[in-house]
Amino acid sequence: AQLPSPAPAVSETPPPFQEEFRGAWIATVANIDWPTSQGLSTATQQAELRALLDRAVALHLNAVVFQIRPAADALYDSPIEPWSEYLSGRQGEAPDPYYDPLAFAVEEAHKRGLELHAWINPYRAKHHAGTDTLAPNHVSKTRSEAVKSYGGYLWLDPGHPQAVSQTLRVVRDVVQRYDVDGVHIDDYFYPYPVRDEAGQPVPFPDEDTWQAAVADGWTGTREHWRRHNVDRLVRQMYEVI
Repeated sequence: AQLPSPAPAVSETPPPFQEEFRGAWIATVANIDWPTSQGLSTATQQAELRALLDRAVALHLNAVVFQIRPAADALYDSPIEPWSEYLSGRQGEAPDPYYDPLAFAVEEAHKRGLELHAWINPYRAKHHAGTDTLAPNHVSKTRSEAVKSYGGYLWLDPGHPQAVSQTLRVVRDVVQRYDVDGVHIDDYFYPYPVRDEAGQPVPFPDEDTWQAAVADGWTGTREHWRRHNVDRLVRQMYEVI
């Protein structure tokens, strides 16, 4: 038998880096970072965002990661999903006077020499503290079969083809229409397990999609299938971008 080739020598000197990534997140879910509250005027929202970008420059950062889709909603003018409630206080309502926050953020960041990266949550469809008055074009209404309720949240079921296609449509639309410098995904996994009053784990309600996968020929474990679903979305997002 032929012996395996020896492993290449490992250098203790790391390769030189081409550039640094010195970034900060700008979270919009629950108005954590921006805008500081719902229903602010367009002028105030823009002033707050400029101040965050100025602070990034002062701290010698070179990128910001801007959350544009916290819960199957949009902090930009989307033809697919409704305007986020974190802007006006009402999901589906555009800023008034109108502006597009993502287009504004890209322009203002680039003026300052900052990269602007779009940050999306691929599976969360409603935050536990979010509005119960969902817009008519929210995915829970347009693709209700792909949305599951779990732990006080709504989730796009990672095993449902409609959930996957929804997120991929969003990503494709963003990278085609906006000069973003990257796309980041957060919470790209099944939701953390919750427990009932007796302390017992409550399973994520994906029995229908699991049974469909088995009927379609899946022979591995349910846990492996779930990991496969997430891996597939990451790969397909990369290919789309």
